[in-house]
Amino acid sequence: MDRPIQKKKWTVQRIATGVAILAFVAFSVYSLVFSGRHSSLNVDRDKITISKVERGVFDEFIVVTGVVQPLKTYQLDAIEGGYVAQKLLDGGATVKKGDLILKLENQRLMLDFVNRETEMYDLINNLENTRLRLRQDKFALKKTLSELDYQIRQAKDDHERNAKLFADHVISEQEFTRTKIAYERLREQREIEIENQKFQEENSITQIKQLEGTLERTRLNLQMMKQNLENLSVRAPVSGLLSRVDVEIGASITAGQNIGQIDDLNGFKMRVEVDEHYISRIFPGLEGSFDFNGSTNKLVVSKVYPEVRSGRFEVDMTFEKNIPDGIRRGQSVPVRLQLGKPAEAVLLPTGGFFSDTGGNWVYVLNSSGSRAEKRDISLGRKNPQYYEVLSGLEPGEMVVTSSYENFGDKDVLNLQ
Repeated sequence: MDRPIQKKKWTVQRIATGVAILAFVAFSVYSLVFSGRHSSLNVDRDKITISKVERGVFDEFIVVTGVVQPLKTYQLDAIEGGYVAQKLLDGGATVKKGDLILKLENQRLMLDFVNRETEMYDLINNLENTRLRLRQDKFALKKTLSELDYQIRQAKDDHERNAKLFADHVISEQEFTRTKIAYERLREQREIEIENQKFQEENSITQIKQLEGTLERTRLNLQMMKQNLENLSVRAPVSGLLSRVDVEIGASITAGQNIGQIDDLNGFKMRVEVDEHYISRIFPGLEGSFDFNGSTNKLVVSKVYPEVRSGRFEVDMTFEKNIPDGIRRGQSVPVRLQLGKPAEAVLLPTGGFFSDTGGNWVYVLNSSGSRAEKRDISLGRKNPQYYEVLSGLEPGEMVVTSSYENFGDKDVLNLQ
């Protein structure tokens, strides 16, 4: 008995067709989802820079421009104002301490000096007159007392004689009383004259002391004014090089105005400007070096100026040993300024890639060197030659370190 044969649903042909459809769908999804992430770009190998990641000693330093300056600089400031009558020396001259550089004139100071000098002479005359009057008063007192003493002796003799005569009832009581009163009056007059002369003498002595004090102050004042007049002659305070004089004959200058500079030629220092980014890392004692006439010269940071101007601050560096021969004031040299001690690290050469990626990723070549793929990395410190690699790269790997500006957001570079 025949039985019906059921037709199979999954034939080989249907299975093959289904697999093909699934493969097509999977490929389409893959292309849509992942094609953007793995986009590639063909790049000419000769137009890029490829550097090797190495392990070595990382030496943290920056290169700054140093300018040779004198170890000490003395500013010439006008102590007194006036106009320039003579200019005896110009910038560039070698001077010795005390050499005359400028002569100023100030009519007001001269007039004040003459008036004060006249005042002092008046005080001297008054003082001498007071002293002379005191001496004259003493002589007058002596003369007056001498005359009174003579009169007193005469009055005493008359009084004593009349006292005897009165006792003998020869003269009247009225006559006796008259001579007694005359005698006592002369004695009282003598005491009053002595007291008056004492007062006059004390008053004269007080006046003399006051005049002497005023005269002393006037002399000191006159001495200071004389010194001010001498300050109109501007002289070199130290020996050295007169590097500049910023005034000309006939110019009017004010007290305290800077008019020049003298450099001490007994030593030099290096003045460098550093980017404000490093201001927290620069301090006295840091070392540096520069090459001059075929030799390396060491420097040490001696002073840091905290003021920031136009994004930079200044640092003074002194020579650790002898100053190299032939170096001159104003010379500019590149100085290698150390920021830390050398240490072992993985090193990546510097390049233009950093400005495009911020150091967050790079293109790393595969083992065959035919392509370079994006890879996230982490960089640390930097010097003019290398970056310190913290993670993401291993020694021996090759990295594209030139600019990525023309690569867009491609994930893969095909090197040709």
